[in-house]
Amino acid sequence: MDVKELLEDAKKYEGKKITLSGWVRNHRKQKEFGFIDFSDGTCFKHLQLVYTNKLKDFDEITKIKIGSSIEVAGTLIKSEGSGQDYEVTVSKIKLLGDCPDEYPIQPKRHTREFLREEAYLRPRTNLFQAVFRVRSVAAMAIHTYFQEHGYVYFHAPLITASDCEGAGQMFQVTTLDLNRIAKSGKIDYSKDFFGKSAGLTVSGQLEAETFALAYKKTYTFGPTFRAENSNTKTHASEFWMIEPEIAFCDLSGVMDIEEDMLKFIVKYVLEKCPDEMNFFDQFVEKGLLDKLNKLLKSKFTRISHHDVIKILKEAKVKWEFEPEYGEDIAKEHEKYITEYFNGPVFITDWPKDIKAFYMKQNPDHETVAAVDLEVPGAGELIGGSQREEDYDKLINRMKELGMEEKGMEWYLNLRKYGGCVHSGFGMGFERLLIYLTGVENIRDVIPYPRTPGNCEY
Repeated sequence: MDVKELLEDAKKYEGKKITLSGWVRNHRKQKEFGFIDFSDGTCFKHLQLVYTNKLKDFDEITKIKIGSSIEVAGTLIKSEGSGQDYEVTVSKIKLLGDCPDEYPIQPKRHTREFLREEAYLRPRTNLFQAVFRVRSVAAMAIHTYFQEHGYVYFHAPLITASDCEGAGQMFQVTTLDLNRIAKSGKIDYSKDFFGKSAGLTVSGQLEAETFALAYKKTYTFGPTFRAENSNTKTHASEFWMIEPEIAFCDLSGVMDIEEDMLKFIVKYVLEKCPDEMNFFDQFVEKGLLDKLNKLLKSKFTRISHHDVIKILKEAKVKWEFEPEYGEDIAKEHEKYITEYFNGPVFITDWPKDIKAFYMKQNPDHETVAAVDLEVPGAGELIGGSQREEDYDKLINRMKELGMEEKGMEWYLNLRKYGGCVHSGFGMGFERLLIYLTGVENIRDVIPYPRTPGNCEY
């Protein structure tokens, strides 16, 4: 039996014999009785096991160490102590897997930095039990939303010859002898595995567009990679992205979808993970539940980049980075704008020169039909745009940026072969988890983070 099943229907099992298997999270021993804090990982709540010296193997049970795996037989009863509604009076405990005294995860407060060094054990702590269960549930929420709305789940290739963002931050994939290349200084990609330069994908968007123009609605949800030497709390070299693409949908329509999707995910997680979310609200980010519940009731503001800069310039604030028309906005600006409008904000119509080549050019020739969603407490959460459906405009934009058409014919041809207005967006899964949990470092919402200089496990 699982602890989750037991506690969800405790009245049914009250007074009955049960058998459980799990791990010792804490063990308090006294002369005539003892208490074991027990968890089997099936739910956030633990179960208290109570045993007395009436058991013939009492002395052996008192020697069971923290971290050990055990099988316990006993009776579920209402607890007389505080901290739990039910507990188990033990009739028998069998040690399944012993654990030494030097076990790193002891019942005390461990820093997150220490737990990153013991990443293979950190799911056994309360914080990471909560984080990675919410990660699992949030992933299910994403799939549920898109499947219920008729989207086709598209598996984008992880190895690609296309640099979607054009930023040159791709990890290269090769079978060439790097030592020989280092000596000769020559690279002949025709002799490489794929016969050309290839890398790990930075985005599945371009390939997803091909499916959107066949199925109308599609989405990717998978890992992406950036060879970006950045050591911030919100950057990682391997992370997961959600990237929907929708045909016959303009910028306004894609904003409707972003808002609807985000509210669905937040509501789903709050409903499915109440214990975890209460834990985050109490111990990680005070006011987290208020923040998320407020988002569910909010109507997201829509405002152009130009008007945002105007508000920022008129604000009586001493900025670290002065806001300028035609330029990106900083974290301090994102924070101010969400506070100014007291809720989530869609910033639209961004300067063309700071956005990607595939975005729809506006009639002013200065901006593109792009949108970033800024949310209180997290800043940018989602970035999207209407895609450029005009073949000639897309070609000219690529030329302006010095991009080669060779190898991109398939993408360009989408505009010739029954092209249409279409839009999409990308949401970093880990950015979403940071927002949902209040755990502010991306290294703590990925099971095994890949960052510059770090590729453990």
